[in-house]
Amino acid sequence: MYQPYPGGTQVPEPSRASAPAPKTVLRAAQVMYAGAAASLIGLVIDILTRHDIRNELHTRRPKLTAAQLTSGYHAVLIGLVVGAVIAIGLWIWMALSCKAGKSWARTTSTVLFGIDTIDVIASVALPAGGGARIYGVVVWLIGLAAIILLWRPESTAFFKGTPRY
Repeated sequence: MYQPYPGGTQVPEPSRASAPAPKTVLRAAQVMYAGAAASLIGLVIDILTRHDIRNELHTRRPKLTAAQLTSGYHAVLIGLVVGAVIAIGLWIWMALSCKAGKSWARTTSTVLFGIDTIDVIASVALPAGGGARIYGVVVWLIGLAAIILLWRPESTAFFKGTPRY
């Protein structure tokens, strides 16, 4: 960027980082907020159906004592809550960072989507309830929509014009 001589009348051109995000990036951020909401709904469903966790544990491991069953139940429940809170935080963080034009956020979002893709494929092989599988696919579809929007040509131009920090 050209720096005018002190006292000169030339106004420097605006920074690309201050340009507004294109509609595709704004829509991607909205989709990511929907992903955060879907993750929150999933957490509520997991908590409301927590007794199914205990029953599933008992079915898979009938030789567990009552204390072992309770410990396993609590471990799974805590894992679900922690995982959902992390997922919600990541959805919101990536949405805000992408709207701000941070190119690393688009790449990170894509990597997280890849990890979720592997998780969804792996969950098909696990003996889980149909509702959990359907929910996983719905969240995956939300992620797919966000990734498609983030890699549209308008979005790419926006991210290439911003600093990489």
